[in-house]
Formats: sequence, structure tokens, C-alpha cells
Amino acid sequence: MLLEMGAVAPGDLLKALALRNRQDVRLGDILLTHGWVTEADLMAALARQWKAAVVDLLAERPDPRMIDAIGPELCLKEAMVPWRRIGATTVIATARPEEFARLVKSLPEAYGPYRMVLAPEYDVHQSLLARRQTALIRRAEAKVDPEQSCRTRNEKLASRIAFGVIATAVLGLIVAPVVVFAVLFGWAMLTLLATMGLKLAAWITEMRAQARLRRAPDAPPPVPARLPIISIMVPLFKERDIATRLVSRLGRLNYPRELLDILLVVEEDDFTTREALSGAELPRWIRVVTVPDGPIKTKPRALNYALNFCRGSIIGVYDAEDMPEPEQLHIVVRRFAQSRPDVACLQGILDYYNPRTNWLARCFTVEYAAWFRAMLPGLARMGLVVPLGGTTLFFLREPLEKLGGWDAHNVTEDADLGIRLARQGYRTELIPAVTHEEANCRALPWVKQRSRWLKGYAMTWAVHMRNPARLWRDLGAWRFFGVQVLIFGALSQYLLAPVLWSFWLIPFGIWHPVEAIMSRELEYVLLGTFVLTELINITVGAWAVRGPEHRHLIPWVPTLHFYFPLGALAGWKGIYEVIVKPFYWDKTTHGVFDTLHHVMPGARSDLVPAIAAAGKMAPVETRTPLAPLID
Repeated sequence: MLLEMGAVAPGDLLKALALRNRQDVRLGDILLTHGWVTEADLMAALARQWKAAVVDLLAERPDPRMIDAIGPELCLKEAMVPWRRIGATTVIATARPEEFARLVKSLPEAYGPYRMVLAPEYDVHQSLLARRQTALIRRAEAKVDPEQSCRTRNEKLASRIAFGVIATAVLGLIVAPVVVFAVLFGWAMLTLLATMGLKLAAWITEMRAQARLRRAPDAPPPVPARLPIISIMVPLFKERDIATRLVSRLGRLNYPRELLDILLVVEEDDFTTREALSGAELPRWIRVVTVPDGPIKTKPRALNYALNFCRGSIIGVYDAEDMPEPEQLHIVVRRFAQSRPDVACLQGILDYYNPRTNWLARCFTVEYAAWFRAMLPGLARMGLVVPLGGTTLFFLREPLEKLGGWDAHNVTEDADLGIRLARQGYRTELIPAVTHEEANCRALPWVKQRSRWLKGYAMTWAVHMRNPARLWRDLGAWRFFGVQVLIFGALSQYLLAPVLWSFWLIPFGIWHPVEAIMSRELEYVLLGTFVLTELINITVGAWAVRGPEHRHLIPWVPTLHFYFPLGALAGWKGIYEVIVKPFYWDKTTHGVFDTLHHVMPGARSDLVPAIAAAGKMAPVETRTPLAPLID
């Protein structure tokens, strides 16, 4: 029909048909993505093919009562909306007519029979948002089970408990300093041994696994017969010069453009970012989703809302400054294809493209290398819970929606989601896919970012420990104790670090409270323990940066001893915010040490015009099913 209309060139249509045979995507989306057909011609051909009318949903809005009966989330997922009730028939406007027969089987029988009309996907989205935007954002704020969400947290009780513990400790140090200090010191030592022991075990496990792979490499994973659509959400907040960098970096991905669905998620009142994007000529595979204002403003809330607009069966998350390696999405597809059914999440490796900026950047790079190349892979191989990072995450859509997405009230939503996945019997695996981003290498922003992470860790631990017996049953003993060491043990180390540092007064002959209850021999044992933990940190860090890209950092690994004290300050700042402003999101500024020379190599040639024209780009083309501006 398109050929008869003269709407598409025969050669382009043949190429589109060949692509459809290898990919799980509609023919029309292929044609639109490559610019081989206009949307008007495509809709006219579909109307002729299916003998259905095309309606203007923006001029004639759908009935909101019908939307409520079916559910706005289902409507968005299926790219359809109940339009009219004509006599005893319900008219459904859809952008996917080939799915209508299957869709009807899932609709309420009480409103049948159903009749189909056609509308562009953009119009479907806009008509739904015009009627039920508030319902969608309220749902995004409360999708997670209340028993596993921070939204049911008793802030007054938590504040009283935290204040009571701190006050008791201070009073105890005044009244009985030796006893209280001994208790604090004992707990600090216990958590130090537990966290270092877990780190050592994870590193040894991963090191042995890497050695086995070198001796007997695994067979190449199978390539799926049909590649799936991957939707990637990129939350943005107060990003001024984002269009150029985003297009160039995401353009490095060599996944087929017709299968790539990237959503730039922007807050409604974030005029800085919206203005930066308004003048950008974004490719068809990039869309903008505007998140309505509300009582809270967090990244997980925005992700939950934007999830409704995703088209893919695999859902990914990147940060604003991320620069993924070109093959990353192919690695994701192949790993999901070969994984067991209980693998619902894949975590990529985070690295930094500015490790030479200053000393703080070097230390941050070493710390993350040890975390993502040794600790997390080892934890996954040991069968323990993997606390997710906030980016380079990929989920199978069905399990993610089953869990309710992200907890909108948790500022460390990634770690929380990792625990909830494990509680439901799902597993997370690490993949050898690297994403580079900018190291936070200024002291004050570093403290702010780390305090947000630690605040989220504290809130996550408190939520999941509301019912320790149930958590034990869900995770089992092995993973339960792993969570205690990973989260509560790490928090204890950050908060009680000054207690451990005070021990170094003893070798200099300065009096220390612990001397009253400890023999000289035991003091030497403790000193040896401190030296051993430092050696473990140095060994794991040096092993993690042994590769050609980062081996220049090996001489800097011992200096992490002077880097971690910043974490103690961040820990106490985080605890303070848990009490006074638990949902406050301390924004990390991106692009401080960022230039285009980091991202231009490898950028696709078809993106060069968009990159070069940054700052004076044409308005976004929004009237396409693949690239709506959802506002």
C-alpha cells in the first residue's frame, strides 16, 4: 500500500523488511526512525490496511471514566486509549492495530464489544496526560508495597530514636567514658573485621573466577533470533548544556536505532534543563518526558512515572554525564538471553574519564574500581545481595513492574531495589560493560553526594529491618547476614571511624581510654589488625586498577587512607538529614571537568550535524510515535 501511494522507495522498504525479520519491532517504527516514510502517509496506509478511521484525539478528548475503568498505566503501555462509548460499543483508539485482537482479550467484558480506530502514539499519550496526569504521578509515588517503602516511615519516631542514641552516647562518655568508649570501640572493631572479611572473600572469589575464565573461556553467548527494543531512562535535573553531550555520548551506542528508545526525564519545574532541551534537534530515538510537580521530587519518583512511557522489554537507566561503551547494549541482550530465568537485573561497571584531574579524582576512581570490578562481582558469585549502583542498570520489564519499580521516597533507590529484587527471589549479575562518567573531585560536592548515599543506606536498612524475621525468611540466613554487613556494617564504619582513628594516639605515647581495659599484647594485636586491613584495601585497590587504562593509579592506592576520612563527615551529615529532611535530594553538579574531547571519538557520523549545531538547533520534532515531547 505504501508503494502504491508512492510514500516509500522500494529499496528502503526492502531494507526495512530485512530489519524487521531480525528485530522485535514494528515495520512502521523502522520506516519512521530512518526517515523513509512520513507519519501522515504511514497512518493513511494503516487506515487503509485495517479498514479503520484515523481520529484526532487532541481535538476530541477521550472519556476519563473509560480511562479509569481500564487503567491509565495499561493504556500507556499498550499505546491505546478508550475514546468513545457509541451505543453498546466501546471505541478504542490505538497506535498498534496489529495488537488490537490480543488487547481486546484483556479488556473488561462489561464494556464490550470493542471497535478499533487509529491515532498516532503521540496523540494517545497527550490525550491520556490531559485527562489523567495527576493519577499517573500519584501512582508513581506509591507503587511499592507500603511495608517495604520509606513513605510509611515514622519520621518523628526515627528522629527520637536517633537523638536518644546520640544523647545517651554523649552522656555515657561524660559519666562512664571508659565503659562507653569500650562498647563503641568494640562495635567498630567488629564491623571493621566483618566488612574487611567480606571484601577479602569477594575479591578472592572474583579473582579465582577471572583465573578460571582465562584458562577456559566461556563459549560466546547465544545471539537472540530477534533483537528486542531497549528503553533507557536518563533522569536530568538542572543540566544547562546537556543536549550536545547527551547526543554525542548516547550516539556511541551501536545498537540499531529503531530498537533504541531513550527517554530524557525532566522535572516540570526544572526550567534550566527544559530550556536547554527545547532548542535541541533530538534524533527520533530520543524523547523528552516531563514529570509533573508534586510533594516530593526524587529520582525514583521520576523513573516510576517515565516507566509508563517506555516501549522496550528491557529497561535501562543512565545518569546525565554517562558515556557508555558502544557494545554495551549488545552485551546486555546476549547476557539476558543466556541467563537463568531468575536473573532480572544486570549491573554494568562504572568508571571515570577524568581520573587525572586531581588527587580526589584518582582516589574516587580507585575506590569505584575496587567496588565494581572486585566487590560487586564477588558478591554476586557468592550468592549475596548486590546493592545496585544508580546507573548502567538493565532490568527485564516484567519483574521490575511486578516489584512496583522504585521506592519514590528513598534517595538511594538503587540499593533498595537490589534488596527487594533479592527478597522476591530474583538475582542480579555483573556484566563486563563499562560506562564512563565524571568523577566528583571537589571536596564539598563529594561530601554532599556521599552523604546522600549513606542517608539512603540508613533509610533502606531501617525499612527492611522493620520485620527482621520476615527479611530472614525472604533472604535466608546467608544473604541476611550479608545485608547486615554490607549496609549496617558500612554505616557503622563511617560513623565510628573517629573512634578507630583515635587508636593511633597510643603509639605516640598519648593516653587513650582503651589502655585502661586492654593489655599491651592486645594493643599490638589491634595494631596488627589495623595494618592488615590497610594491606587488604591496598591489595584489592591495586588489583582493581591493574589494567592498562588505570595502572598509572597504582602508586596512589595507599593514599586512600587519607581519602576515607571525608566519608566520616559525609556519614554524620547523612544521619543529620535522616532526622531533619529525609527526602531532600542533594544535587550533584555534572560537567565541571567535562569537555567534548572525551566523547567525540566513536560518535556516529549521523550525529555530527546535531552535535555541531548545539546551541542553535531547530525545535524538536514531536509529532511521531517514536519521539513525542510528553509535556
